[in-house]
Amino acid sequence: MLNIVLVEPEIPNNTGNIGRLCVGTESRLHLIHPFGFVINDKNLKRSGLDYWVHLDVTEYQNVAEWKAQIPDLSRVFLMSSHASKSYLETDFQDGDWLVFGKESKGLSQEVLNLFANENQLKIPMSALIRSFNIANSVAFVVGEARRQIGLKIF
Repeated sequence: MLNIVLVEPEIPNNTGNIGRLCVGTESRLHLIHPFGFVINDKNLKRSGLDYWVHLDVTEYQNVAEWKAQIPDLSRVFLMSSHASKSYLETDFQDGDWLVFGKESKGLSQEVLNLFANENQLKIPMSALIRSFNIANSVAFVVGEARRQIGLKIF
């Protein structure tokens, strides 16, 4: 099971879509405060539909609280448009932690500095855009990780 981490998510629709993706891919969702919305926001419920009740979700008050319960920090992968290594060059394993930052700014340098540089990954994209929507970004990375894990099982 993959662990999807959203650090300070700001937009309820994105979080709802990612929650729905987590249910569909049997991944866990980890949400780190502060949020740009309340968890019972109608937009979050609308985008998560009736799947939210099936979601394995944990909330943390801050990054330190989340980091303290990770058993193997080498299996934490942080998505950053400034990283040099692509997520497509990474060998994912069951139980990995895939970390995404807030919609407006991504992951802060402070959070990135908590982990090794080789654990920072980017999603290749055209120079014509600054970033992908976070829900799309999560879907790209989760899809590739699940593909790799599935190949190892069979």
